[in-house]
Amino acid sequence: MPILSLLVLAVIQGMAELLPVSSSAHVVVAEKLMGLDPSSPQMTFLLVMLHTGTSFAVILYFWPRWKERLASSGRGAALRGLAVATAATGGVGLALKHLIEKVCLHGGDKAEIEVLFSNMPLVAAALAAAGLLILWAGGRPEGTRPVDDAVALRVGVVQGLCLPFRGFSRSGATISTALLGGVSRAAAEDFSFALAVVLTPPVIVRETLRLLKASGGLAAGASVFAPGLIGMLFSFVAGLLALRWLSSWLEKGRWRWFGWYCLAASAALFAASPRLR
Repeated sequence: MPILSLLVLAVIQGMAELLPVSSSAHVVVAEKLMGLDPSSPQMTFLLVMLHTGTSFAVILYFWPRWKERLASSGRGAALRGLAVATAATGGVGLALKHLIEKVCLHGGDKAEIEVLFSNMPLVAAALAAAGLLILWAGGRPEGTRPVDDAVALRVGVVQGLCLPFRGFSRSGATISTALLGGVSRAAAEDFSFALAVVLTPPVIVRETLRLLKASGGLAAGASVFAPGLIGMLFSFVAGLLALRWLSSWLEKGRWRWFGWYCLAASAALFAASPRLR
């Protein structure tokens, strides 16, 4: 892949990943415009590496806040909430994967959930759904409830629903779900991005194995690892910038603005879908 294309994708991913506008949808559209196949093992692996860069940005940015929250609410309660949400995500995600691959795609060697990533009308519909959820949550008064097991369970289920659908913003959906549960903006943000860090390692493993299987082994797949590492570095820098913007807008009550953006992006993508096939 040309270095310029890699840098463009890394910046798009890094800037959009930590905003509730679905970085995946933006990267998929950019890949389509570049003539790349978003569902290929090379592209899905690259996207995971870009996610990894933004995960490091999340850890660096949120670590002081996480330490303070752990000290005030207790390590056990925080870890239990993450465990409950992650277990719910895994259950829903695996169930959806089986349903989509075995029922909707009728099984077979190429019946992988990643084939949905190139479906532009589906991506646009997912963007619209995320936008409506964000608008709903943004119209509610801010709560003061902590992230208890009930909220963590709902957030985990919604995160599981996000996994197969590019456009259904993970951060937008999980933060909105927490806000609808009466959680404060800062606590919802902290919990959502802590979940992103937990979710990243198993996704890296899955996409690495898929890449190696498709390319015929470690030696054949090595040419993709280097671009992935470069992209990870640039998405890390862009992610730090995006996090500062997100925190400012979320905590100033501008959450609904992201919902309007998602709806506008969905409409534009629906209109452009015939030219992005």
